[in-house]
Amino acid sequence: MSLPTVETALALMLDHVRPLPSEAVPLAQADGRRLAQPVTATRDQPPFHASAMDGWAVRDTDVRQAATLAIVGESAAGRRADAGLAPGETVRIFTGAPLPDGADRVVIQEEATRDGSILTCGAQGAAPRHVRPRGCDFREGEVLVTAGQQLNPWRLALAASAGAGVLTCGGRPRVAILATGDELVEPGEPAGPDQIYNSAAPALAAFTARHAGEGVRLATAGDSRAAIVAAVADAPFDLLVTIGGASVGDHDLVKPALKDLGATLHVEGVAMRPGKPVWFAVLPDGRPVLGLPGNPASALVCAELFLAPILARLQGADWDDRFETAVLTAGLPANGPRDHYIRAHAVAGPDGRRRVTPFANQDASLVTVMAAANALIRRPPHAPAASSGDVVGVLGPTL
Repeated sequence: MSLPTVETALALMLDHVRPLPSEAVPLAQADGRRLAQPVTATRDQPPFHASAMDGWAVRDTDVRQAATLAIVGESAAGRRADAGLAPGETVRIFTGAPLPDGADRVVIQEEATRDGSILTCGAQGAAPRHVRPRGCDFREGEVLVTAGQQLNPWRLALAASAGAGVLTCGGRPRVAILATGDELVEPGEPAGPDQIYNSAAPALAAFTARHAGEGVRLATAGDSRAAIVAAVADAPFDLLVTIGGASVGDHDLVKPALKDLGATLHVEGVAMRPGKPVWFAVLPDGRPVLGLPGNPASALVCAELFLAPILARLQGADWDDRFETAVLTAGLPANGPRDHYIRAHAVAGPDGRRRVTPFANQDASLVTVMAAANALIRRPPHAPAASSGDVVGVLGPTL
């Protein structure tokens, strides 16, 4: 059977993922969420001409030459001067404070001398005006954060500066994570001589949280078709992610168990490595199921390529190609017939270009390599051998 490419498989998956209803989210709780409605400025920022320095608000025409001015008040942040400036007058002003009417320049305090109610300053001429004009940050009606963008502290600050206390975000997906296999034991529990610790499930729960989902781990199901059906049947979720049991061995029972629940398979493998066994199905009620390989590195690579876009779609956002380019620091052999995603470490070079170094051992079971990686090199099918200095496609550093 010919396997679809990563791009084709992802398109098939996203065709069967429906966005969740949007919801109102308090600004302080919106970090990481996907915005469903844009944030639009309701007024100019700043809403007045503001001082950029501590000093003295003056009329430019009064200080083109050395001048002596009468001090008539003070303007502080949140409390402007009581009256505007007449010719020959000045007010003490502080950073961020509104300029009084008539003022169009600030003389910084180091360039003026006060004697009682009199201020003396030298000629300002071509000196900076130290004024932040009204609307210099943004204007009323301007779209500040667009729908679909993932919120972060910087975008939240922008929304807050526009006065938005509540944001309309895509619904937070509830992601049920089911790890399978008799060999798995939970971290912190005693492990038998033939068991390994379950590392993929907690990693995927954290990955889900970073993409604004709520990861709920189901009890680990052993190599039992009935146990898998029981674990899934009554679980509340918007997306089910399974780990392991996705290949074709006698103990790979996840897909048969999901078929018992009426799931329809749309992807039954992808032309990639690691991650060839990844699969995707839809339950009779429309909820999607993403099946990931059991090896932790394979599961996490597939999470970057498939789980992240599915979580974005559930929140009503489009998904853009995140691959950029970097310069190899070591050679790579010719690639085979499948996409190869190589764990690597990327850094910024002194010339501003990114350099990427592949790890020598790409065994999909090596968690140490995945933990040390911050990027994935993409090698297209049948790519020729690459040398140090060649440019390659890279995802990251985001891992």
